[in-house]
Amino acid sequence: MAEKLYLGVDVGSVSTNLALIDAGGQLVYSSYLRTRGQPIRAIKEGLRELGRVLSPRQVIAGVGSTGSGRRLAAVLLGADVVKNEITAHAVAAGHLCPGVNTVLEIGGQDSKLIILRHGVVVDFAMNSVCAAGTGSFLDQQAARLGVPIEEFGRLALRSRNPVRIAGRCSVFAESDMIHKQQLGNSIEDIIAGLCDALVRNYLNNLAKGKDIRPPVVFQGGVAANAGIKRAFEKALGLEVTVPREHGVTGALGAALLARAAVKDRPTAFVGLAVSEMDHAGRSFYCTDCANNCEIVEVTCDNAVVARWGDRCGKWSAAAEAGAG
Repeated sequence: MAEKLYLGVDVGSVSTNLALIDAGGQLVYSSYLRTRGQPIRAIKEGLRELGRVLSPRQVIAGVGSTGSGRRLAAVLLGADVVKNEITAHAVAAGHLCPGVNTVLEIGGQDSKLIILRHGVVVDFAMNSVCAAGTGSFLDQQAARLGVPIEEFGRLALRSRNPVRIAGRCSVFAESDMIHKQQLGNSIEDIIAGLCDALVRNYLNNLAKGKDIRPPVVFQGGVAANAGIKRAFEKALGLEVTVPREHGVTGALGAALLARAAVKDRPTAFVGLAVSEMDHAGRSFYCTDCANNCEIVEVTCDNAVVARWGDRCGKWSAAAEAGAG
């Protein structure tokens, strides 16, 4: 008898993550790939890797997509459910930490704060504008210091006297960090100060007026940084839990949503062979009216399979008719 598995795909600007769960919701496989501005390539690479680890008796019975590239992923894969990142991360947090009330999520290019009560999202905030509250801020400063980003957390925990660094803007933070170096502060104290600055920026931008209650779960790629976890605990005065699956929680949430969506009906998943098909994407502007909509178009083997972005439905309806 075939073993049913459910796939979640989270396509972001920095990374494309895949998560595969079994019928009981246990994570059986995950992968983290750099998007590098080519989401179609990243999705296909992820599917090829997945195909190499699946056994003949395992079948993908449902697929969910999330992230900024969720619509593109849904078209390529034939997703059964398409959800935004807030929903996906909230579902994953509730699965990993039943009763969670607050979710902190920091990725490479954006950050989120999600407030839940009794498993339902009641409030949230997102920041995709200021780099000083995201993982790219740490990446930039790590390169400036000549320290591998993987070492940031370990070095931050060794600090005994963190310096205060202006963290409201990544440009000011860098100049302030250079000044602190010139004063002779240790690298550990500077790195701990950078962690504190990122957390301060995050809380100033996202947490104002929010009722942050425990349990608190920290998700996203930056959650691997022990220095940031400690900075959050110090700033909030609360224990912060980092799930083992913190790096792929968006994809995990999409997989859980797919499992709930398909139930006993057949999946719309195109199949792993999609990784060998010839897909391409482009955008153009429609000038038929004053809206000047930017239309996104996806083709498969030179045939249009999807369009979106039009307010009137002219282009998307034509694509759906052609696909049908």
